[in-house]
Amino acid sequence: MFRARKKSRKKKKRKSIKIRLVKIVFDLLLVFLAFTVVPVLIYRVIDPPTTSLLWTRWAESGYEESRPVFLQHWKSLGEISPSLVRAVIAAEDQKFFYHNGFDWQAIEAAIKTNLSTDRTVGASTISMQTARNVFLWQKRNWLRKSLEAWFTILIEYLWTKERILEVYLNVIEWGDGLFGCESASRQYFKHSSTSLSPVEAALMTSILPSPRRWSVMNPQPHVHDRQSRILMAMHKVRVPIRY
Repeated sequence: MFRARKKSRKKKKRKSIKIRLVKIVFDLLLVFLAFTVVPVLIYRVIDPPTTSLLWTRWAESGYEESRPVFLQHWKSLGEISPSLVRAVIAAEDQKFFYHNGFDWQAIEAAIKTNLSTDRTVGASTISMQTARNVFLWQKRNWLRKSLEAWFTILIEYLWTKERILEVYLNVIEWGDGLFGCESASRQYFKHSSTSLSPVEAALMTSILPSPRRWSVMNPQPHVHDRQSRILMAMHKVRVPIRY
């Protein structure tokens, strides 16, 4: 009789622990969703005032007061030169309008290259770059990569392609201390990004793989080569949106 009661108490205790664990996991899941889904929903309609990358660069500079920590000169997609839109798609993600955030062929090719050579090749789409720049840190590790994939899924399903493209153009780094296409256009060409020519747009876009080392003002030979390739590819780019 005593043993039976003891076994019954043990079973109840184990069941109680399992219920508590399930509740903890469920609560953690709710917290995770709140901290990821809510910001994405907010930025669907409100322009991000700052990004994690801005604060990272500010910290890296030794907290220089001259470094921006908030985004300036936001431009809606309709105000940005169509040449710049075509240039970034031609250079960064030609399948942008036709994938769900991930270019699986490019990812497969990058994995093969990284495993078989000493080169490190990325396969980030515009959506992935937007997710990383707005919500995450820059250092590569599996945690960041996992969160980057999650945020990419969120913005692909909760934003439009037009919104992703607009945020991308306004938050990415276009040079040392230059964030957003409007600030970059004013710095490099002394006029708004609204009136960027195809040549100017291709030159600006050509430095995106390494915007703090490659120069628009004094382009290296490989920057000129990349500009030429982007200009040729721009003629083939079709932008299936009205803006």
